[in-house]
Amino acid sequence: MQRISTLRNRLVAAAAVALCVAAAPMPAHAASKEIIELQTQVQQLVDMVQRLQSTMDTRFAVIQHLTEQTADNANQMTAAANALQQKISAQNDASNGKLDTVSGQVQSLNDSVDELKSRLAKLDKSIQDLQTQLQNVQNPPTGAAPAENGTVPAGNAGAGAQTANQTPPLKETFQAGVRDLNAARYDVATGEFQDVIHYYPLDDLAGTSHFYLGEIAYRQLKFTDAVKAYNAVLEGFPGNSKAPAAQLRKGLALLQMSRKDAGIHELRLLIQRHPQTPEAAQARTKLNALGAKVVAAPARPSSSTHRVPAPPDEAQ
Repeated sequence: MQRISTLRNRLVAAAAVALCVAAAPMPAHAASKEIIELQTQVQQLVDMVQRLQSTMDTRFAVIQHLTEQTADNANQMTAAANALQQKISAQNDASNGKLDTVSGQVQSLNDSVDELKSRLAKLDKSIQDLQTQLQNVQNPPTGAAPAENGTVPAGNAGAGAQTANQTPPLKETFQAGVRDLNAARYDVATGEFQDVIHYYPLDDLAGTSHFYLGEIAYRQLKFTDAVKAYNAVLEGFPGNSKAPAAQLRKGLALLQMSRKDAGIHELRLLIQRHPQTPEAAQARTKLNALGAKVVAAPARPSSSTHRVPAPPDEAQ
């Protein structure tokens, strides 16, 4: 374009010079033939300049039109690419949400199966205990045979009473464990909670005792033992009031063990299982702090009233 413009300027200048020469007065003796030829050349030069100007204007208009058309096409392609990117992002978000929902449903089903297995195991143990007691009644030891009138001899009765007295009372033992836990007498509290679990394995306080055993292990930085105790609550006593707290503490213990993925998984399960509890709110806060996505779960009614894990001295 620059070269064409320069050429045009030169032609115009030459034409102007020629016109000036043609217009200048010539001597009387100059041949008229030379004047005519010069005028003819000037006119041809002017015509060439005009044609060149017309051609350049036409081509410039075409180039400008093509430039505008190219810019419009580029804008349209950019808009289409942006729209496609937004559509792909929306589809990815929808797919991730569906996968999370399906994963939550599968996990809930697995939890239900685990809970059913736990209940069946407890029922089987109860049946075995009843069978053992029935065999002891039907086949008493030789030294404990009843008298002819059907009564147990006095000596044996005293021995039976002594054995019965060796079983610690449930609530008193549990409350003693809570007091010792608050006083940081962890070894003593551990023994008392283990007595509750040993002598009353099916009582709901046994599930709470498992939770407090996990708390003792957590305070002592024994996170592996803490996770085992919290699992005992979640698997054996899923309806216990401490179940949400056990799942929260289990997730935190896993994070302390540098098992980030497993810890995040437990916190998400807590939100799915008990979405309306304060423990779920704490789990959401922790997930946000970790930069992990919080999976939304539909609220569902809980089978029991949950609360924030209170200090042990508030346990009943």
